[in-house]
Amino acid sequence: MAPWLTIVGIGEDGFSGLGKQARRALLGAAKVFGSPRQLDLLPHCLKAERLAWPSPFSLAGVLALRGEPVCVLASGDPMFYGVGASLARQVPAAELNVLSAPSSCALAAARLGWPLQDVVILSVVARPLAQLNGHLYSGQRLLVLCNDGSSPAAIATLLRECGFGPSRLHVLEHLGGAAERHVQGTASDWNVDSVADLNLLAIECLADASAPRLSPLAGLPDSAFRHDGQITKRDVRAITLARLAPRPGELLWDVGAGSGSIGIEWMRAHPSCRALAIEADEGRQQLVEFNRDALGVPGLHLVRGRAPEALHGLERPDAIFIGGGVTVPGVLEHCWEQLRPGGRLVANAVTLQSEVRLMDWRERHGGELTRIHVAQAQPLGGFDTWRQALPITLLEVFKDAEA
Repeated sequence: MAPWLTIVGIGEDGFSGLGKQARRALLGAAKVFGSPRQLDLLPHCLKAERLAWPSPFSLAGVLALRGEPVCVLASGDPMFYGVGASLARQVPAAELNVLSAPSSCALAAARLGWPLQDVVILSVVARPLAQLNGHLYSGQRLLVLCNDGSSPAAIATLLRECGFGPSRLHVLEHLGGAAERHVQGTASDWNVDSVADLNLLAIECLADASAPRLSPLAGLPDSAFRHDGQITKRDVRAITLARLAPRPGELLWDVGAGSGSIGIEWMRAHPSCRALAIEADEGRQQLVEFNRDALGVPGLHLVRGRAPEALHGLERPDAIFIGGGVTVPGVLEHCWEQLRPGGRLVANAVTLQSEVRLMDWRERHGGELTRIHVAQAQPLGGFDTWRQALPITLLEVFKDAEA
């Protein structure tokens, strides 16, 4: 089928800013979908029926017109956090004609003189602000697609609370239109409660002396997490995550999550990594929820319950970490059964009983056992000596890709 659906990226300059191909598509369309603001940018001479998106939002009206000449309006680049990406998941590429305009981020980078390839782009449109916490590093430049006019003030508050008050903020309103405006200041003295709903926030991150220096790599200091002592300690956590080897788009089960440290650092490895934290204790569940937001991965999903019962019906994972409970009947068996072919399971043991369980499992399923000894220098009278932490036995086993 020839393309019947044309997605037109339209900027604040409206119909006059469109190229010939986009204008021709709109003039020949039977129906045009868009937001009320976008539809108001079209001239009265267009004969097409104008249809505003329903609430709640749905693409059903567009998909029902397959084969008819239909246009959909999108802001700027339709494939960049836009409706074009949603339609492309349901309409074959051969039936689509996407006509892009400059995105708001491209316009913002042009106004600020920022090389776009060096900038991190985030969206808080119907998304939690806490995701910004995973990208706050001195010298980092962020472009944030805002949800509404109150977003910049809320983000300024978040930056102050995280120790990034000196960060420079640029609010860019109505980019590319006659009403374009640039408001700037620092997070520490930001006093603009509301701006235009159509805005983008640019942030030049700068930490003050009180901000914790957190790395994007595995092995955050234990002090970065709230915990009750039940936490995979820093050095062991770094080794464990190296064995889990997170890759983009993969899903982890963090079984017996405790403070959630393994699942959180798994998700910090890449924006598309996902994790389920399974935890039965109510107090530790609260710790997981606090830590995931504070460390910038609000998408970590908390499963409230005890393994193996809580594992039933969950999406099959690419990797599994078991930090506690390897001796609980059925936990290892259910995890192994649900692990995707080619996936890996990593389990840590401290007690003799759990260590025996891992050794038995290795006898039946293969894998590699590693003993981890960590010692820290601590005072002994007027001198220092090594204080040995409890040794950890780590099992790493891969599931046959043909399983």
